[in-house]
Amino acid sequence: MPDTSASTVASLRSRTGVSILQCKKALDEAGGDEDKAIEILRKSGEAQAVKKSARDQKEGALFLAQEGNKAGIVLLNCETDFVARNPDFQKYGEEFVGILMKEGEEALKAHADSVMSDIVQKLGENISLGEAKIVEAPVLGSYIHNNNKIAVIVGTDNGDSEIAKDIAMHAAAMNPLYVTPEEVSVEDIEKEKAIWKEQLTAEGKPEEIMEKIMIGKEKKFREENALVTQEFVKDPSKKVGDHLGDAKVVEYVRMAVG
Repeated sequence: MPDTSASTVASLRSRTGVSILQCKKALDEAGGDEDKAIEILRKSGEAQAVKKSARDQKEGALFLAQEGNKAGIVLLNCETDFVARNPDFQKYGEEFVGILMKEGEEALKAHADSVMSDIVQKLGENISLGEAKIVEAPVLGSYIHNNNKIAVIVGTDNGDSEIAKDIAMHAAAMNPLYVTPEEVSVEDIEKEKAIWKEQLTAEGKPEEIMEKIMIGKEKKFREENALVTQEFVKDPSKKVGDHLGDAKVVEYVRMAVG
């Protein structure tokens, strides 16, 4: 029996960009041989998609939709900014985020599988569905930069949607990696500590002084990389947490192209 296991189909799809169904058919015809399946796809109407699938996708665009307390972001990858700005590419992105909002991530992935080969052939570049995320919270604010390269959703447990949107705009500009200082990973801290120790050793700092300095550096690093403790871009005299008032951030998603 030909090997058309899920892992083999997934492998062929990653090599070609062709839909799961087409990959399975080609593998069945090729007796489970991936290289033969690729040749079959090249000889069929999928040739263009297969040839382009190896190209890097360093460009793309983000698509954001919000309805009440629910919002979604979709990343659509492509090779060039020229195609990312193409009206058809934009139309597909808007269609994808609409499906995400109405039917969820799995339905979006299934739809992308079924149409991606046609999109590749129409636009002439390697195109693929990137990350897709849907968020729900009592209060939501969202922001997408006018070049469609950065998109943010911030959800809070209460408060005002305009404030949540302000925080989303802040996050787009400042790229906090975490919501609170406590969430900064041990791995990130340990990497920074190794650098600080080298620097302080080179400066000839004694061991006991070095430990105190590193405590201060860790506190500052945590605060600078956490959303709620960053200086608020619209009013640097405040922290983001001050602007939030008694609201707490319960959801935070930031995506960027590249």
